[in-house]
Amino acid sequence: MNLIRTIIILYLVLFSNILLGQEKVIGLPEIRNYKKADYNGDPQNWEIDQDKNGNLYFANNKGLYQFDGFSWHKYSLPNSGLIRSFKIDKSGKIFVGGENEFGYFKPNLKGKMEYFSLSNSINKVNLKLMDIVWKIHLYNDEVIFQTFVKAYILKGNNLTLLAPPSRFQFSFQVNNRLYFQDHSLGILEYKNGKLYPMQGTTSLNGDEIWGIFPMPENKLLIATLNNGLYLYDYKKIIPWNTQANTFIQKYDCLGGTTLNNKFIILNSSTNGIIIFDTSGKIIQHINHEKGLHNNTVLASYVDDKNNLWLGLNNGIAYINENSPNTHMGYSYGLSTVYASAIYKENIYVATDQGLYYHSLIDNHKEEAFKFVEGTSGQTWNIQVIDNQLICGSNKGALIIDNGKIINKINSLGHLYFKKIPNKPDFMIGTNYNGFGLYKKVSNNWQFIDQIDGINSYPYSFAIDNKYIWYKKDDLIYRLTISEDMKKFENIKTYKNISIIDKVIGSIQNINNVIYFQTNNHFYTYSASKESFVKDEKLSAIFKNIPKIKSLNEDADGNLWYVFNESLGVLMKDQNDKFKNVVAPLSNFTGNLVTNFFSVSTINSENIFIGLTDGLAHYNSKQKNNYSNKPKAIIRSFIHSGDTLILNNGQKKIDKHKLPYKFNNVKFTFSSPTYENLNNVEFSFLLEGFDSNWSNWSNTAAKEYTNLREGNYVMKLKVRNSYGVQSDETSLLFSISPPWYRHSLAYFIYIAFIFLSIYFIRERMKIKIRRNKYYQTVEQRKLYLEKEAKIRLEQYELEREIEKLKNEKLKEKILVKDKDLVSNSLQIIKKNKVLNGIMSKLKNINEEPFEASTKSQFTKLKKSIAQEVSSENNWGNLEKHIKNVHYDFLKRLKEKHPKISSRELDLSTYLLINMSTKELAEVMNISTGGVEVARYRLRKKLGLNNKENLHSYLMNI
Repeated sequence: MNLIRTIIILYLVLFSNILLGQEKVIGLPEIRNYKKADYNGDPQNWEIDQDKNGNLYFANNKGLYQFDGFSWHKYSLPNSGLIRSFKIDKSGKIFVGGENEFGYFKPNLKGKMEYFSLSNSINKVNLKLMDIVWKIHLYNDEVIFQTFVKAYILKGNNLTLLAPPSRFQFSFQVNNRLYFQDHSLGILEYKNGKLYPMQGTTSLNGDEIWGIFPMPENKLLIATLNNGLYLYDYKKIIPWNTQANTFIQKYDCLGGTTLNNKFIILNSSTNGIIIFDTSGKIIQHINHEKGLHNNTVLASYVDDKNNLWLGLNNGIAYINENSPNTHMGYSYGLSTVYASAIYKENIYVATDQGLYYHSLIDNHKEEAFKFVEGTSGQTWNIQVIDNQLICGSNKGALIIDNGKIINKINSLGHLYFKKIPNKPDFMIGTNYNGFGLYKKVSNNWQFIDQIDGINSYPYSFAIDNKYIWYKKDDLIYRLTISEDMKKFENIKTYKNISIIDKVIGSIQNINNVIYFQTNNHFYTYSASKESFVKDEKLSAIFKNIPKIKSLNEDADGNLWYVFNESLGVLMKDQNDKFKNVVAPLSNFTGNLVTNFFSVSTINSENIFIGLTDGLAHYNSKQKNNYSNKPKAIIRSFIHSGDTLILNNGQKKIDKHKLPYKFNNVKFTFSSPTYENLNNVEFSFLLEGFDSNWSNWSNTAAKEYTNLREGNYVMKLKVRNSYGVQSDETSLLFSISPPWYRHSLAYFIYIAFIFLSIYFIRERMKIKIRRNKYYQTVEQRKLYLEKEAKIRLEQYELEREIEKLKNEKLKEKILVKDKDLVSNSLQIIKKNKVLNGIMSKLKNINEEPFEASTKSQFTKLKKSIAQEVSSENNWGNLEKHIKNVHYDFLKRLKEKHPKISSRELDLSTYLLINMSTKELAEVMNISTGGVEVARYRLRKKLGLNNKENLHSYLMNI
């Protein structure tokens, strides 16, 4: 069987289901598990639904849990946490049913869910019989709450009861028809408030029906708990003997749902879920071994993007059924994949642990890849050459068929093989010692010998009609093989491709032409010019593509390139035009084996890509929503005063106004984009605060503190894992100014300023008047003080004058006293002379004188006696001097109490500046005595030799 025939068979037989829908038949979709610790609830989750805003809800034993993709919120019933059923209507009401309780949640204006009980209108007797509400249906204009005992029908504001013929089991809504299972009458259809038995359904009375699904030709598929699947044509029920039925009979059924109206999903109690088509053929089986956290599935739900959610007995699971990518990893027994190839209805993969293969038939079994015995260790490559499967590995060059090694060409470690152009029976392979030569003999490849000249380790190479090319380190090697192909006779190296492009990027063979690439510029080698020539056409194709690291051409001519640890492809159409596709491959970022990147293409629906943790399957034709814009949601607006939960379906508030004390705000973000949540990123801008949009980040919250008063607009964008960016969403809010910056406060401030100005002006006027008064008083005071000062100065001057007068007078007195003393001394001297004359006259004998002479002599004696007695004596003079100088003597006595009267007299005489001779005469002592008296006085007064006695006495 040749390769073309194999591909045709695979395409017609194995992948025909892809033409019918988008469900995968190869590999596993992305599976994400949420444990009870993630949502902080009970392990069991019974029902799932989604609101118009994309939020998901889960009925849990502890309440109703809401998930927006980034955060969980819990809503509880008043009497207990248990919720087994719920439905969301178009208005956003969430009708819920628990144990002896049912009603609905509705968001208030702040987005907080408020519960309104409907069971309160039932009397206590019926309430005791109510039991658990297992199913809720939105049927026409009615809401039906179904328990095993009764059904409660809400129409408008009226609540009525619907009693079963015996006892209800479960109820199901299919194609706008509502069915109940009754224990005695089988399946009943509800119409206009009544129940009508359906023909031929009592045969299932012993079974519990857990699901009813629409089928082609107006039939119903009935899934029972223990006895498998049945088809019903509204007349009779017959077993549905299919792969799906066999599975359910073995693992039981706990309900299910439909997918794309072409597939049915059934939940099992012990082995996960199965997805099958309307013929009963299982397309996919997902259980604990394939990635589910738990094998008991209580509920399944397909969201608005056709992705699958499972309510497990222990947790919640998300299955990305809408992605064009599936994965075969650890559950398939695969590790790092270096290469893959399709050969005889099997896919072979070369891994770091050996060579593995898997049948492409009966994929619903999804068993692990099988190991090819004898290939343990590193396998580098697997490729089909001349309809033979050749593996390059540490074990050597191996020929593989039917999962076995049928021939070992060479035991040396090998990597890649390429046929020599124009020599169909020869090929060259790279091994750990360089290049080896192989020849096909009797349709079997045989190792001939090593080609001498190269002993390095070439990872990859290319061959044209003349040369062998390979890149090592920073050089390109051009090898010319000899005619006998035993050696390389000419080896040339190139460090640069051109003057402009000096760094060598990669070597690739595209459409049988070898291209040398660097900086997305492609060159071919011109043998005639012996230089590299730029290919403008291919370079133009890669002009707007990020700088690539490596490039592979697949079997359909598509160009796969690696850039920045990411993957892209230029898909080739029928007109040889290329379309750049990056978004659906972005999930492989960081998971590529970049140095050994491999891609195997069967057709556009079946492309296999090697990853570090397995093998990916990519269907480029599958329709998905990666090109649709995601929706950015500001999930909550939190401040210290309150929390607003947005996007809960409440009436929209155009603008939120906060007091200044709540100027610390926090926003949380979400996006109903549940695929690859780790790669969903947000960017935000608070208009009025931020100047630029924030960097993209998967942080779904932002807090602002101490915002000033003013108007703000919070803007948000989201970018999904495919790099598609949403439209902006925004939230308007304002912060009122503090009371001291309020407009009324400013009015008060202005009024206060005017009043202050008026008050200050009036105060200034008063102050000016007062200042003028005080100035006048001060001037008057200064005038008076000046006048008093003048008077005082005048008085002092008068005193000084008086003092001067006194001093002059004193001096005059002293002078006069001295003159008086002098005169007195003269008089005393004269008296002494006169007394001497009198004494001599007395001694003259008058007898002899004549009478006239005697008379004259007597007159002379009387005249002299009269002259002596008429003069003042010295006692009077001394008394006069003491009286004149009384104050001086008093002060001298006070200052020197021990001075004697004799010394006082001497001091007085010295004060009037009497000479020593005069002192001697006055005091009747000798001049020597005067000096002694003067010396004693100086000592008594305490004067040293340098001090003047007269000056001292003058200063007393």
